[in-house]
Amino acid sequence: MMVRGIEKRWIVDDEMDRRNFVRRLGALAEETRTPIYAWSLMSKPVHILLCSGALELAKFMRRLLTGYAVSYNLRHRRRGQVFQNRYKSIVCDGDSYFTQGRLPAV
Repeated sequence: MMVRGIEKRWIVDDEMDRRNFVRRLGALAEETRTPIYAWSLMSKPVHILLCSGALELAKFMRRLLTGYAVSYNLRHRRRGQVFQNRYKSIVCDGDSYFTQGRLPAV
């Protein structure tokens, strides 16, 4: 799963934003028993390698991204979208993606 900031803007401005996003991701993954295999949170994009759990991917992402966007906007006293479009997801089917380094190119 990949998502970017709207208009190429940053989605994390500082360490507090970074901790907020990671805390939300961890709490939601634990609550929904969604395995997170890898993640990368950069200033503009986010990449997450996960296995859909009991909560379908669309609902998981809606809860994660909406919750973060609301808290980000409140903290930075701004309004509007934080993320550009819908997240992008690619199906990694089978263990070979993990064992043979065959993750899709971004």
